[in-house]
Amino acid sequence: MAELARSGASEGLWLRAERQRAGKGRQGRAWQSPPGNLYVSTLVRTRLGEPAPATLALVAAVALEETVSTFLFPGGGPSPVPAFRTAGPAPGQPMLKWPNDVLIDGAKLSGILLERVGDAVILGFGVNLAHHPEDIDRKATSLAAHGVAPDPQLFAETLAESFARWVSRWREGIAPVRERWLARAHPIDTALTARLADGTSMDGLFGGLDGEGALILRLADGTSHVIHAADVFLL
Repeated sequence: MAELARSGASEGLWLRAERQRAGKGRQGRAWQSPPGNLYVSTLVRTRLGEPAPATLALVAAVALEETVSTFLFPGGGPSPVPAFRTAGPAPGQPMLKWPNDVLIDGAKLSGILLERVGDAVILGFGVNLAHHPEDIDRKATSLAAHGVAPDPQLFAETLAESFARWVSRWREGIAPVRERWLARAHPIDTALTARLADGTSMDGLFGGLDGEGALILRLADGTSHVIHAADVFLL
């Protein structure tokens, strides 16, 4: 996808692989890629006056959560609450963790990776549809483990439609994306730990998102810390 972006590929292009030989996650981690799961990438061409390109991580998250809910709850998923979630999700209901992880019952369902290439942002999605790893350092799950195993192509088409809608809203301003993200996230005051790029960790309580989509972490001393990049874990 990076080469296509450099050669002028148009926004809206999606590529899907049946499997990956060298899938990767954040910070170069390996991403297991058995057949039956979803491996897709797309690109967005950024323009002057739009929200910060990094906030496309939130767009990707809300589009993916919406798609997951469509398959988990075909009769209509749970309605978002105003502003932010005030209670934990019901069993089996997807939940967002900053910036773009989709969890079910505390287990990781997917990974989303962003890469900047010129004026393009490439977004790669890996979603555990039929399989999930058992031998990693955090809980993982799949849609099959929750009673559904969508066809990867159908899931990809549904995701592409949702993503296009949310990109259109994002171009008008980050507010609706931020509101939807908060409505699908863990509640305010959820205990989190953030592992920063310099190797240090910071524990605190979830204080929401700032106006640009950065994570607000409330510390034990009463101060708040705004985090723009970190690995975040539920405590």
